[in-house]
Amino acid sequence: MERRSSVKRYSVVDLFCGAGGFSQGFREEGFDILLGVDNDPSAIRSYKANFPEAVALAEDVKQVTGRLIERLVGDVDVVIGSPPCEPFTAANPERKPNPLDRLYQDPVGQLVLHYARLVSDLKPRVFVMENVPGILDDGLREELRRIFRDAGYDTVYFNVLRAEDYGTPSHRVRVFISNIRIRPRRRRGVVRVAEALHGLPAPGAGWPPNHEEPPMSQRKKKRISRLKWGSPLVFYEGAGGRRLPNMIRLHPYRLAPTVLGSSRFIHPFEDRFLTVREQARLMGFPDDHVFLGGRDSQYNQVGEAVPPPLARSVASCVRDYLEKAL
Repeated sequence: MERRSSVKRYSVVDLFCGAGGFSQGFREEGFDILLGVDNDPSAIRSYKANFPEAVALAEDVKQVTGRLIERLVGDVDVVIGSPPCEPFTAANPERKPNPLDRLYQDPVGQLVLHYARLVSDLKPRVFVMENVPGILDDGLREELRRIFRDAGYDTVYFNVLRAEDYGTPSHRVRVFISNIRIRPRRRRGVVRVAEALHGLPAPGAGWPPNHEEPPMSQRKKKRISRLKWGSPLVFYEGAGGRRLPNMIRLHPYRLAPTVLGSSRFIHPFEDRFLTVREQARLMGFPDDHVFLGGRDSQYNQVGEAVPPPLARSVASCVRDYLEKAL
C-alpha cells in the first residue's frame, strides 16, 4: 500500500510498540515514525527491521523519561501506544476482581500509568492509547479521564472500534483512548478468511517471510482432520471460569475470530496450523512486514499487535485533525 503524500509530515512515537502494527498503519498514512519502545527483545528486533529509519529503544517503559525521548528524537506530534491488555481482558483467568486494582495493584496494569506519564512529559498534540474494552470496566473510565486530565488533556474520548469495519480479516473490538474524537469511515463489506489467505504459496517456498509450517504430531493431525469449519480443538479457562475456544478450524467464508498472542488457527482446507504469515494476513499485515525471534514469539507479536488497516484508519482521523488545526 502506498503512503499518502502530504506537504506536512507529522512525527510519531510508539510506546509498547511490539513488532509495529500500530506504527505500520501510521506510516502508511504518511506519518514519520521516529521511535518505538519495547522491552521484548524479539519484538524490538522486529520493529527495527521494519522501521530502520526509527530509533528502536529496547527498554522497559518504566525506565524511560520524556527527556530521554526528546534527546533522541526532538519534539513529537503524536504519541501512540498499546500497554499490555492482560490485566484488563476477560481472557485472563488471573484478572483482579476489582477493576481499579487492575490499574494500580497489578504491576502490568500500572504500565498504563507510565504511558500517561510519558504523554504528560512529551505534551504531544495528539495521543492515542489502544487497549481492550475491559479497560473501561466499573470505575476505570472515570479514573482514566482523571489521569489524562492530570497529564494536561481536559478532554478525553473513548473510541470503541471494530477492526473488521476497516478491512481487517478478523474480528477485534478495541478502545482507542485519545484527546480527539476518532470516527473513521467504515469500509464496505468485510474481508473473509479465504480472501485474506488467497495467493500465498505453499509453506516453505521462501517468500514471503515467516511462512513455514509449524510441526505437528500425527496424532494431532488426525484429530484436526475431523474438525469442521468453526470448531475448536481445545478449550481454555478465562476470567470468571469462562470456557474459551482455541485451535479453531477457520471458516473460509467468514471473518476469522480474534487473533490473540496465545491463539493458533487451523487452515480451513488443510490439516495443519496456519503459518505466522497466514496469521499476519488475518491481521492485515503486508507480506514484507517481518517477525523475528522464535516461532512462538512471532505468533505472539502478530496477535498482540494493532491490526495495520485499523491503525491506518485511526491515523487518517489523526491526520485530519492535525491538518484542520493548522
